[in-house]
Amino acid sequence: MTDSAFPPRPALKPDEIRSIIIGLMMAMLLAALDQTIVATAMPTIGRELGDAENLPWIVTAYLLASTAVTPLYGKFSDIHGRRIALLIAIILFIIGSLACALAPTMVALALARGVQGLGGGGLISLAQTILGDILSPRERARYQVFIASVFALSSLAGPLLGGFFAEHFHWSLIFWINLPIGLAAFLMTNGKLRLLPRHERRHSIDFLGAAILVVATVSLLLALSWGGIRYPWGSPRVLTLLGLSIVAWAGFVVRLRMAREPLIPLAVLGDQVVATGTLAACFAMGTFIGLTIYVPIYLEGVLGLTASQSGIALVPLMIGTVAGATISGRSMMYFTHYKRLPLIGMVISVVTCAVLALAAPALPLAALEVMLLLISLGLGTILPLATIAIQNAVAHHQLGTATATMNFFRSLGGALIVAVFGTIVIGGGGVKAIGIGNSSPLGAADLAQLSRTFQVVFAAADISLILALLWLALMQQRPLRGQAKTSEKAGEPLPIMIE
Repeated sequence: MTDSAFPPRPALKPDEIRSIIIGLMMAMLLAALDQTIVATAMPTIGRELGDAENLPWIVTAYLLASTAVTPLYGKFSDIHGRRIALLIAIILFIIGSLACALAPTMVALALARGVQGLGGGGLISLAQTILGDILSPRERARYQVFIASVFALSSLAGPLLGGFFAEHFHWSLIFWINLPIGLAAFLMTNGKLRLLPRHERRHSIDFLGAAILVVATVSLLLALSWGGIRYPWGSPRVLTLLGLSIVAWAGFVVRLRMAREPLIPLAVLGDQVVATGTLAACFAMGTFIGLTIYVPIYLEGVLGLTASQSGIALVPLMIGTVAGATISGRSMMYFTHYKRLPLIGMVISVVTCAVLALAAPALPLAALEVMLLLISLGLGTILPLATIAIQNAVAHHQLGTATATMNFFRSLGGALIVAVFGTIVIGGGGVKAIGIGNSSPLGAADLAQLSRTFQVVFAAADISLILALLWLALMQQRPLRGQAKTSEKAGEPLPIMIE
């Protein structure tokens, strides 16, 4: 079979590349802003809907759905093309956002977030894949400022807008804002992506493998979300879900070996760079998402900040990740050994998070902000490295599958860590913290309990960071396509990609 069923297209002109990238920026903004804007509004949503106990499902439902469909988007785009896959993702995200804005209960909101996640699972993954289609790692450096600006904007604006809307207007505005952005993304990408080169192959999707993967993922996340909160860990429901997940994951492994065209080709999954880079990104991104979601509860419950104030206080955590990614990418301009800076950054993150776990209750807000900044700076350095190294390790026709595989496990890591953090927080007094009003602060005993609970959260985050550091250290450092092999200087930086 030929490498592609489509004749090659002429090389894209610079103005065509810029047009495509602008469209991708809108799609990335749609997903990136949603990740940051929800966090600071969560306590307010829990109070207004009167269901703080199920509040983690706002995040878990989205991550669960987006995680389950991410590999499907990669395979689908490898078969049918990036444009149609991205447009489907945008449409589903808009429909889900509308349903979220109109949700009258926490259950309805969680279900709507699941629909939103069905679209969100493809937005950033497909945008990354399309960038790999049209630009080599070296060429992408010219456009890194545009990509970095999307994540910088979402990191700054998301927490501020989420807190401001929740405190002064209504929390539903955090979802209404997705409609005009989504419409703009659809209109801009619909035409521009027709210019893309075609690399797809006429293969089939392993729907049975996809179904098994969905069962494995959903049952595991349900067990982690319900265990210790809704049902005891030893209850028949939780144990059944855990058992079902184990059986399904084993079945998925068997399916990968037996299927004629598995959902995730073993040649991709078995590559050393893909495997270790994916695991490093999984734990790093999972920690970042978990901290983003639950630090606002600490800020409002323990430190007594309002929703708007917690949005401002969350900015160092958000912007530090962008800064770390930018520094990491720029350093690749000078060094062939591109792992060195991320390794140093992750060591700093691990040490800082350990200090936070030990001393969080005694730290004033200013010191906490510095700690969060240092943690996120280290996290940021690992994320662009993993994306570029993985894309560099596979054949071009497998680019979509490899990128989606990485994003699947990053989303899975995020979902698992959010579920674990949620179990710790809700079981340790988080419901009371979410339910408080400005006139009824936590009592001394509850405040002390919540402080201790978040020490456990920070300790769990530190364990996750250690695992990310370990997998990064084990990842092979292969020369990048277009990078000089004999000189430490490489000319231009690699692209800055947070997601």
